[in-house]
This record gives sequence, C-alpha cells and structure tokens, in this order.
Amino acid sequence: MQGEGFNTGVASVFVRFSGCNLSCVFCDTEHQNRTMMSLPEIVDEVMKYPDAPLIVLTGGEPSLFVDEPMLKALHLTGKKIAIETNGTRPLPPGIDWVTLSPKFGFLGGDLAPCMLERCDELKVVYTGQDLSQYDHFATANRFLQPCFVEDKQQRISNIQLCVDAVLQNPRWRLSLQTHRLLGIR
Repeated sequence: MQGEGFNTGVASVFVRFSGCNLSCVFCDTEHQNRTMMSLPEIVDEVMKYPDAPLIVLTGGEPSLFVDEPMLKALHLTGKKIAIETNGTRPLPPGIDWVTLSPKFGFLGGDLAPCMLERCDELKVVYTGQDLSQYDHFATANRFLQPCFVEDKQQRISNIQLCVDAVLQNPRWRLSLQTHRLLGIR
C-alpha cells in the first residue's frame, strides 16, 4: 500500500531499486540488501498482486534502471505506473505518475542537479528549509514530509516543523509516512 503523498492508501506493488546517484544522509533504502531480478521475474512478482492498481518504481533512484522496454512490459499488467525520483536524470516516456522529491540542500543530496521541472506531485523531505526554492516546479500537488530520524525528540520536532509550514503555506499539504506509523513494510 502506498504510504505517503497523493496516492496514500492506494493498494500498490513496489518495485524498489537499489543504488542511487546521491547519498542523502536520511535515505531509508537498504542498498546492501537486494535481490537481482530479470524483467520477466519482476513482472511475475507484480502479477502476484492482481488487484493492486498501481506499480510504484522507487529506490534508491529508479531512473538509473528504468527504460522503455521495462515500462512496456509493466504496462502489460494493466496497472498504472508511478515513479518516485530525485529528478536528476531524464525519465523515459510511459510513466503515468511522477513524484519528484528533489534533494538539493541536504548533505549528500547536492551531488547532481535536479533537471525535472514538471511533475504530478512534488514531495519535499522537510527539515525547515526555505520553501521558495521549490516555487519553479510545475505541479498541482505539493507535499511536505517530515524527515524521519531515529531520535524520537528530533522526529517529533520535524513533524511540528512540517505542520507549522503547511499552516503558513496553504498550497502545501502534509504527507506522513503512514506505513511507518502503522508498521507496514
């Protein structure tokens, strides 16, 4: 199930890619724990969830791996395809929903510039940064998501920062990682 952003609560099949061109200090992808799979194996795994209407390509950075043949094969499942990207690489055609989560301004996130300017959803990991730096992105959906950290007091502080920012900037909406809150992996 998608746990954050616009599609929160939508039954989804996640294809998580290991590897990224950035090295953000807050990244929650366990890059060392991976299973190499061929495209037919990926499609077979996706088809184990016939009622889920959405495939979410996430990472790491999925744009390092996703190409047109993969998208064509995934579309044959009859599901919509979403991608969660840092926006530092071009995307192939055939993606139905683009979630852009730019990482500039974070330690490890400035290794490559964000090149995407349009998206279906802008999701910013928020730690109190100036929101005007995201004004140039063309999108109808803007989400602030508290940066998740292990330290409980800091995590609570990050949530409050987000809530305050959304209250002061009504074109932004709050996105919580509900899968973390509910213990869903």
